[in-house]
Amino acid sequence: MSDLGIGHSIPRGGLSEGRVEGLAEGLATPGDYLALMKPRVMSLVVFTAVVGLVRAPGDLHPLLAFTALLCIATGAGAAGALNMWWDADIDAVMDRTRRRPIPAGRVSAGEARAFGLLLAAFSVVTLGLLVNLVAGVLLAFTIAFYVGVYTMWLKRVTPQNIVVGGLAGALPPLVAWAAAAGTVSLEPMLMVAIIFFWTPPHFWSLALFRTDDYARAGVPMLPVVAGPDQTRLLILLYTLFLVPLAFSPAVLGFAGPAYGAVALACGAVMVRLAWEVFRQRQGGAAVTAAKRLFGFSILYLFALFATLLGEALAPQVAEALPW
Repeated sequence: MSDLGIGHSIPRGGLSEGRVEGLAEGLATPGDYLALMKPRVMSLVVFTAVVGLVRAPGDLHPLLAFTALLCIATGAGAAGALNMWWDADIDAVMDRTRRRPIPAGRVSAGEARAFGLLLAAFSVVTLGLLVNLVAGVLLAFTIAFYVGVYTMWLKRVTPQNIVVGGLAGALPPLVAWAAAAGTVSLEPMLMVAIIFFWTPPHFWSLALFRTDDYARAGVPMLPVVAGPDQTRLLILLYTLFLVPLAFSPAVLGFAGPAYGAVALACGAVMVRLAWEVFRQRQGGAAVTAAKRLFGFSILYLFALFATLLGEALAPQVAEALPW
């Protein structure tokens, strides 16, 4: 089996269901349930969804727009809670995640599962009934893909887990667009594609300086299975594909010159940092290069979508000005 293929599976059960259930002793706080929803991931989901909602054609009532964003945020939180429920055994042995509510014993696995399922049902049904069916179906698919395909399957069997599983994190702007327009088109699909191809270099750069953590947990992340040098090469190749893709909305007329300038400038920095990751292969310099790319990749995606949002809102702001 190829190093990049399926076949490196690890069973679930490093922290048994019974043991996880026994850890929680009624010490959970509202903050623990918020943590189950992965609020940092949720904030990125909501931000990209806002961009999809604002750029979509049509005039969605503000109350319905708020409902759509609330449902998308809740759906993301549901996926996060179900992910933590299923991955409690992995989280318990990783330094980065061992203080999460379930392995820390503040929330039981059963409580997290019930919480996630309740949030998922509420978000999908509410979005489908109050906004439109297309958006509801897309949100249901997003949650099911993240939990069923990525969390329960891909994460434990293949180093391509992030590549394929990244689709779930890329879909929120499409869900929001569908909520506003009732349909989908090329522009939101481009937003999805940008996030999809951004995800591997973003997470693989993290995995480069967290390799021991993933290896200890038995998660077949690319640096663990294929080695750091292969990972560095693929980070560079994905980045070289991502940057022109991210510039394409300006070429296709979906975005203006401000977006084009930001995409070019930030893309140049992204390529330079990816090249440094590829070039620096030993010691502290290699770790520093990976951390710099990981940090900037967050800024890169934010800058792209913030500019798309700014260009969409600029005419409305100009009209509202008294001069």
